[in-house]
Amino acid sequence: MTPPVLSELTASGVSLWLDDLNRSRLQGGLVELVSTRAIRGVTTNPTIFEKAISSGGDSYAEQLAELRAAGIDVDSAIQAITTDDVRAACDQLTPVWEASGGLDGRVSIEVDPRLAHDSEGTAVQARELWSIVDRPNAMIKIPATKAGLPAITETLAAGISVNVTLIFSIDRYREVLTAHAEGIARAIDAGHDPAQIESVASFFVSRVDTAVDAHLDSMDSTQARELRGQAAIANARLAWRTYTDHSASDAWRQLSAQGARPQRPLWASTGVKDPNYDPSRYVVDLAAPGCVNTVPEATLHAVADGGTFAGDTVTGRDVEARQVMDDLASIGVDIDAVCADLESAGVASFIDSWESLRSTVARALEAN
Repeated sequence: MTPPVLSELTASGVSLWLDDLNRSRLQGGLVELVSTRAIRGVTTNPTIFEKAISSGGDSYAEQLAELRAAGIDVDSAIQAITTDDVRAACDQLTPVWEASGGLDGRVSIEVDPRLAHDSEGTAVQARELWSIVDRPNAMIKIPATKAGLPAITETLAAGISVNVTLIFSIDRYREVLTAHAEGIARAIDAGHDPAQIESVASFFVSRVDTAVDAHLDSMDSTQARELRGQAAIANARLAWRTYTDHSASDAWRQLSAQGARPQRPLWASTGVKDPNYDPSRYVVDLAAPGCVNTVPEATLHAVADGGTFAGDTVTGRDVEARQVMDDLASIGVDIDAVCADLESAGVASFIDSWESLRSTVARALEAN
């Protein structure tokens, strides 16, 4: 039975997606989370796949042996393994996809993070991954770097659903919304049905608090202490206001009239990093109709066991959110600089995970 708080979140229009995937989970665990924990989608990233394969025990052994026998190189092996997992997850979530009219039941797979500053390479691999997974409920994750923006437009223009990841700043988010609208307009011009193209914009949350709190902890003032833990939720609420303003614009209304779906905001990095914070805060304090929240399993269970649904905690909260940002600026916290640093660190972290994954798979392929 689904816990009441998860049912209430879902009924209010919040889509809960699991931020995790591995082969053992595909042997029944994912379906169980759909039926008992209101999970309606799955996201992956290089860190998740590195953990899945490095600690996967025997679940990947047979496929690795087959790839070794076939003489497959490391990168091709990673592509085969990860796309197989994503395809299987898409199949398990097909009932959710069908019941939601294509809104949910989505599974995201990310392009090679080493392409984060290569627009053309990202767009090429996005089409390749879409073709290999070959499921209409897949999504291709593309980072919201400067080079990622044109790749986002190109990929959407090809009729491919996109999860835009690693968004931290409001200014970059505006650029993402523009890239999405341009891609959808081009897709329509190319004859694609825009109602079949789904997109989400993954706005990272907890990492903002971690970075800003570190600045605040270096200050010896009452105001700094009072502002701890407020930046991330305020930033997300300002993003939501940016989204609603964009949705009300004449340009978007024209695309919507042609069947275009909105690019839903997705709250990512929703596991708390500070153990003093309520582990459900980045879910229940960021509930709004039409948003997605991608949760690690531990956060999902924390919400189920101790979270309290408080209705829409985002809409109409932008004035107080702006005040938080003004207060932070007044004591010397440059949120734009923080977000720029977080984007760079996020790309570097995913590249590190990818290289670790390559090392793990290389060792497995070289084994006798």
